[in-house]
Amino acid sequence: MTEQEVYLKLTAICAQAEHCQQEMVEKMIRWEVDENIRERVIHRLIAERYIDDERFTRAFVNDKIRYNKWGRRKVEQALWQKRIDKELQQQILDEIDENEYLNVLKPLLKQKRKTTKADNEYELNQKLYRFALSRGFTYDIIRQCINMEEEI
Repeated sequence: MTEQEVYLKLTAICAQAEHCQQEMVEKMIRWEVDENIRERVIHRLIAERYIDDERFTRAFVNDKIRYNKWGRRKVEQALWQKRIDKELQQQILDEIDENEYLNVLKPLLKQKRKTTKADNEYELNQKLYRFALSRGFTYDIIRQCINMEEEI
């Protein structure tokens, strides 16, 4: 593929959805594009704002928390896999409103509580903790939600 063909193919992909720099590099590697061409295309995509890691990270974090019901830890891990800068991750994850975060976990735990079988309350809570941890939530947030449920 020529440099122009690679560029046009990637702009079409970027026009459909947000993508990070690493995803575009991986695509070019799969297409066996020369390293010099990869660098020039990436710089051009960034300069023309087809890819913007900050914009991508904001969209990714919002989508994963709101729609996929992921916790902070799972989102951090996914961003790490996409090689997003740690400082950028922290900045955007710190912008998450704690109440919104709690409002994601509370209904999840409530629904899970209804479908989980346990011999006693302690065992049930342990299963709920494991479930929430697997979704990427932290102990303090889980404890806060479970305590709120028990008060109701």
